[in-house]
Parts: sequence; structure tokens; C-alpha cells
Amino acid sequence: MADHSFSDGVPSDAVEAAKNASNTEKLTDQVMQNPRVLAALQERLDNVPHTPSSYIETLPKAVKRRINALKQLQVRCAHIEAKFYEEVHDLERKYAALYQPLFDKRREFITGDVEPTDAESEWHSENEEEEKLAGDMKNKVVITEKEAATAEEPNPKGIPEFWFTIFRNVDMLSELVQEYDEPILKHLQDIKVKFSDPGQPMSFVLEFHFEPNDYFTNSVLTKTYKMKSEPDKADPFSFEGPEIVDCDGCTIDWKKGKNVTVKTIKKKQKHKGRGTVRTITKQVPNESFFNFFNPLKASGDGESLDEDSEFTLASDFEIGHFFRERIVPRAVLYFTGEAIEDDDNFEEGEEGEEEELEGDEEGEDEDDAEINPKV
Repeated sequence: MADHSFSDGVPSDAVEAAKNASNTEKLTDQVMQNPRVLAALQERLDNVPHTPSSYIETLPKAVKRRINALKQLQVRCAHIEAKFYEEVHDLERKYAALYQPLFDKRREFITGDVEPTDAESEWHSENEEEEKLAGDMKNKVVITEKEAATAEEPNPKGIPEFWFTIFRNVDMLSELVQEYDEPILKHLQDIKVKFSDPGQPMSFVLEFHFEPNDYFTNSVLTKTYKMKSEPDKADPFSFEGPEIVDCDGCTIDWKKGKNVTVKTIKKKQKHKGRGTVRTITKQVPNESFFNFFNPLKASGDGESLDEDSEFTLASDFEIGHFFRERIVPRAVLYFTGEAIEDDDNFEEGEEGEEEELEGDEEGEDEDDAEINPKV
């Protein structure tokens, strides 16, 4: 039989346990008073990552339940936001019809089909005073020089190479243009944006209008961008408005020997049996802006694209968006370069803010270092 001894009515095992607990508490107190131990413990606490998710994990279940309810509300907000953007698209379509008569007149001035009136041509520039002074000085030249300069100044039709000049001015576009594309783009007369009809899936079409030329028979080349304005079921919180999800090009009816999107190469082949060599010719893809009308298709069967294809597709979507939002509405300012200067100034301003923010962050680190020498 086990020997259960008692002391003053209390089992000896309980007395021993109480003594051990008392000793443990004393040892703990001694350890916690050790500066080295405290410093090591503080360092470990400092190194524990304090992220929002780690904080959420520490909350009681009742609070987490309420957070889930907030997320349900957020999803409903995302769906309302999607409807908002659908109505914005309807407004874009409405106002596009108001812009179009002005864009049609722009095309007439560019092509030279219509000559602007004096009133339509009047424009007061920021450098008007300098230009007036330069004009006065020019009027004071000697008569002989004036007579020598009476030869009639060239007066070409419309505004030559208007759209081609925009392509050259805008880096995003000039990077796509090869030397053999240039003579073709000089025939470009207009670029239009057409929005999808009411009730149809959200999309827009870029129309590139060309005058008759020696390269292809099409008068219009088109690129259709398909859009989506609804939260992703798998990730509804990523919704930030309509996004381009796919695009379709068009077939270019190239004239014989004029297709700049392919090149012919010669390749030698050796017969395995006879050992004879023959030269064959084959066509391979060639870099050209006009590949823009034969875009890579977004994967619709659930298969993911490789990294290069993803980048190519994203770049294509960016270019289409830039045509729609910037180039077509503000063409004359990209022709003169004024819009490009504005874009550059805006980017420089953003960089300046980032640098200033980084400086502030560095200052905060210095303050922390003074407070906590371990940093």
C-alpha cells in the first residue's frame, strides 16, 4: 500500500508541491530582475512582427465575427461601385457624341479639306509679347532684304504628317515604330474612339483612318478593347474600376510585297541521304507597329500566360488606354509637345514627393535611434 503521510491534516504531497511552487516563483523573480535576461526578452519582443493580420489573429471570436460582417458590407459596396462605373461609361458615350463634331472639324483642318477662318485661327500664346517684338524687329530690316525675301512661302495642304508626328513625340508609341513603318504612318489621317452601344458588353474601339496608299487596301484599321466592370468573385476587394480584359485586332489586306509585319529569310537545308544542299525561303514575324492589330489573346480557358506574354498583354492594354484617354482627346497638344511637357512635369512632381517622403522616413529612423540605441 502507498504511504500517504499527513502533517497537521494536510497530505505531504500537497506540502511538497506548495514548496516547489514557492521556489519557482522566487527563481522567476530573481531571473526577471536580471538586466541581461530583461534585455534579451525585450529584444525578442521587438523582433516579433507587428502586422495587421497578426493583430487580427489576437482578437476575440466575437470581434472577428463583426469584422466578417464588415467585409460582407464591403463586397456590396464594390458591386455598387461597379454599377457607378457602368453609368460613367454611358456618360462617356453620351459626351463622345458631343465631341465628335469638333473632332470631325479637326480632321478637316488636318487633311486640308477645309481651311479655318481667321476667327478660328486666332490664338493668343503665352509668348505673344516676345513674338510681337520679334515681328517689329523683322519689319525694320533693309528694303533689299525684304525684296529678296518676297518669294512666296510654301503653303502645304492641311497639317502634314500630323498623326505621324504624334507617334514620334510620344515615347510609348515611338518605341513601337520601325523605320519601314514611317512612310505608312504618314498616310494616317485620323484616329477615333467608338464606345460600345447601350446594353452591349463594355468595350471601346480604336479606328485608324488612312488615305489611299501603296501598302494596304484598308481605309480603316480597328482595335477593339473588351472591358469588365464587376468585382472578381475570388477577390472582390481588388476591384478598382473597369479594366481591359481582352482585345481583338483586324486583318490588314496588304498589297503584294508590302507586308512589313513579316520578313523573308533564306535557309539552307541538307538532304540526309544524298547530302545535297538546297536553299529555301520562308516568312517569319517582323517587328512593326502594325503588329498592334494582331494582338496576343488573353487566356480564356483558365490557363495562365507566361511572364513575357503577361507583360506584352499588359503593355498592349496600356497603349490602348493611352490612345483613348490622352492621344485622341488632346491630339494637337501631343503634336506641339505641350501635353508631353505637362506629363513630364507631373511625373517629376511625383518623384519629388517620393524623395521628400523618403527623407522624412529617414528622419524618423534617426529619432528612433536616439530613443532606442539598439536600433
